[in-house]
Amino acid sequence: MSTEPGVQAIIVFDGVCHLCNAWVQFLLRFDRAEQFRFASMQSDSGRRLLTEHGLNPDDPNSFLLLSEGRARTDSDAILHVLHLLGGVWRLSAVFRLIPVALRDPLYRWIARNRYRLFGRRDTCLLPTPETAQRFLH
Repeated sequence: MSTEPGVQAIIVFDGVCHLCNAWVQFLLRFDRAEQFRFASMQSDSGRRLLTEHGLNPDDPNSFLLLSEGRARTDSDAILHVLHLLGGVWRLSAVFRLIPVALRDPLYRWIARNRYRLFGRRDTCLLPTPETAQRFLH
């Protein structure tokens, strides 16, 4: 993974999922250091990154976090994103006490049912002019 200087992570997310878009909006709001870049799974960059890391871009059940030379998915990815945000968000580390064998099945169930539970857009949400530079195409 190559990133720009100062960029610590790339997040590949489902651009038509309401829950996933809410997650990106949350990160845009609280990532004051602008350390995250985003690629929708529907974009050329997102599809390429998913494929390179063994995830099916046509049937993704996880988002992909690339940071510190590692690829993370499922609950580990979420917890690492919150860790990178710093501050009060690091308190989420307490969830690491729950074994991954319990955390990941819950994550995967939500991921498999995300459209039914949270809804789906017809098209990917477009970034604002202020955040456009943080999205890969």
